[in-house]
Amino acid sequence: MKEEDIALSELIQREMDLEIPATLSMDEIKEILMLHIAHLIDHDFEKLVFILYRVDVNETKMRALLEQQQGKDAAGLIADLIIERQLQKIKTRQEFTNRDKNIDEDEKW
Repeated sequence: MKEEDIALSELIQREMDLEIPATLSMDEIKEILMLHIAHLIDHDFEKLVFILYRVDVNETKMRALLEQQQGKDAAGLIADLIIERQLQKIKTRQEFTNRDKNIDEDEKW
């Protein structure tokens, strides 16, 4: 189990209110996410839109991708975008944490 997979499952759980065990691989996380998104597309599209806003998926990028990939599984494409965005957040947080570790204690606020 990679540290990135654990961080991803925790972030998705927190932001999407979706149970994802921390022991899953990236592929398993994507599979659960795809099933959840497919369910939301069919039964609660409004909630899906809210989640995409909350996760901060780029709407323009998503629309373009869905148009370019017509006929492909929309849930899979959206899951990829959510995972991509969550991994960006994880990377950014790690960079800030590492940056803060390199600051002299006297210079910290």
